[in-house]
Amino acid sequence: MSTPQSYEAAVAGSPQTVAEFDHGPQSFIQKFQHALHVTPALVPLLVLLISVVIFGVLLGSKFFSPFALTLILQQVGIVGIVACAQSVVILTAGIDLSVGAIMVLSSVVMGQFTFRYGIPPVFSVVCGLACGALCGALNGWLIAKMKLPPFIVTLGVWQIVLASNFLYSANETIRSQDIAEKAAFLHFFGEKFKLGGAVFTYGVIFMVALVLLLAYVLRHTAWGRHVYAVGDDKDAAELSGVNTDKILISVYMLSGLICAFAGWALIGRIGSVSPTSGQLANIESITAVVIGGISLFGGRGSVLGTFFGALIVGVFTLGLRLLGADAQWTYLLIGVLIIAAVAVDQWIRKVSV
Repeated sequence: MSTPQSYEAAVAGSPQTVAEFDHGPQSFIQKFQHALHVTPALVPLLVLLISVVIFGVLLGSKFFSPFALTLILQQVGIVGIVACAQSVVILTAGIDLSVGAIMVLSSVVMGQFTFRYGIPPVFSVVCGLACGALCGALNGWLIAKMKLPPFIVTLGVWQIVLASNFLYSANETIRSQDIAEKAAFLHFFGEKFKLGGAVFTYGVIFMVALVLLLAYVLRHTAWGRHVYAVGDDKDAAELSGVNTDKILISVYMLSGLICAFAGWALIGRIGSVSPTSGQLANIESITAVVIGGISLFGGRGSVLGTFFGALIVGVFTLGLRLLGADAQWTYLLIGVLIIAAVAVDQWIRKVSV
């Protein structure tokens, strides 16, 4: 008769290695596919580097000058900030068509509160930021609590916010000269400073800081992991204890707040407060997100990829302009990049993790 063995002794004598599936030898293509799956920002980074090299060879020092390279950052500053808002939404397998309208309404609130009601610019900016956050919270509540589709909700809110913007502002523009004279704080993000031969604005610094902050939060906090979990499989996230309604509301509210910051940066960029500005921000932000490798199905991608996607659009725009090409070539090539990005995303999704 064998001697009884304790549980601890049995465990101590058992193998300590974790079971693994043997996939056999992988080809270079399979390894590359897996690398892209693990690091989604790698694709837009490669496209960005290739684009810079091509335009650098064609244009030489005209393109590689510090002024030209920082001009690209200034041109994509607004789109980059709005694209960050769009990124966190799309990571949850949603979409926000109202980002551009929220951005403009927030800027109008900042300007009107300052010049119509005589509120100090600092408090007007706070009111504008609150306006953006409330619009985003409305989106999130309708999607999370009322269970309405994100596309329909944000399409409706886009129309409501856009109409409210024109009705409230009476379609009047606050001139740059008046802002510079009485409320220079509204121009803060447009102020420039030199670093070597490069010229930066505080709006560009804010965009880069926002990208880095969101990248850290999404990857290294519980909230960020929950965002990915909701986008990957909402039902599974609920079963694992994630409050998906709370996550969705917070994501759309954060999106609205970021759009309000973009509205403040927009005032600094164009100088004035115009209710007709930034009308294409929703399309441009989705373009940057898609080219940046964030999956429209949610749960995969990174804000760094979105940043690279925005820079790709900026590089193509400036490079083709310096080459003297027709502006329509920019739209054509960006359209090709969008389709290619979605095709690559579908190919990457087939990899076994």
